[in-house]
Amino acid sequence: MKLLEQRIREQGQVRPGNVLKVDCFLNHQLDVELLDAIGAEFRRIFDGAGVNKILTIEASGIAIACMTARHFGVPVVFAKKAKSKNIDGDVFTSTVHSFTYGRDYDITLSKKFLGPGDRVLILDDFLANGKAMRGLLDVCRQAGATVAGIGVCIEKGFQTGGAELRAEGYRLASLAIVDEMHDDGTLTFREQNDGTEKKKSIKTPVPSASTAGNGCFLRVGKGFLTARLRAGVRRRARAGSGIPAARCRPAVRAQ
Repeated sequence: MKLLEQRIREQGQVRPGNVLKVDCFLNHQLDVELLDAIGAEFRRIFDGAGVNKILTIEASGIAIACMTARHFGVPVVFAKKAKSKNIDGDVFTSTVHSFTYGRDYDITLSKKFLGPGDRVLILDDFLANGKAMRGLLDVCRQAGATVAGIGVCIEKGFQTGGAELRAEGYRLASLAIVDEMHDDGTLTFREQNDGTEKKKSIKTPVPSASTAGNGCFLRVGKGFLTARLRAGVRRRARAGSGIPAARCRPAVRAQ
């Protein structure tokens, strides 16, 4: 999905340890228009798959799942990571290992919300080693539900999760696949036709932690400019035209 790749290039941050921060638009501060476009793309890819329920895991997957569910017209159910007194009755439980936090945790889902008659689309924001996805697949297995497809926004293609799921026959659609990621901010995106077919790779830089400030960009017209870039535009305008600083403004209006 070119729109998502563009946002990663313009607003993502590469951190040491193969960490890609996209919290300005995807999993902390949320760009609702982008999420709606993501939902529409998942609907296009999985149209005709008979999806009647969308499954995700709290918390980052919930917004993506909800926006996608609007396009399918189906409900969302999410597995909880923390024990809750609000879940009554029997539950499905699966253990997931978190590489981020270096520990195991249990996910739970009430049995009344998932059953053998469900054709499930599983969604999440990231796919790396696939441990969280394995937990959701295990819940579907326990419920007897059919996995109609798996959708993720960003796949780390240099890790094993996506390749293993495809090898097992799951229909996996990743809207952006990062094949290489370096601490200097360089990314290699894998080109795709429709989120499922892979062709070749292209390299593109994204801001690193040392150059991107807080990573939050300003929307200006159809593109995105950092405050630093806008300041550079003004400096160049002053140098080239002799216009006083107070009169140097970008010739676009922030939206």
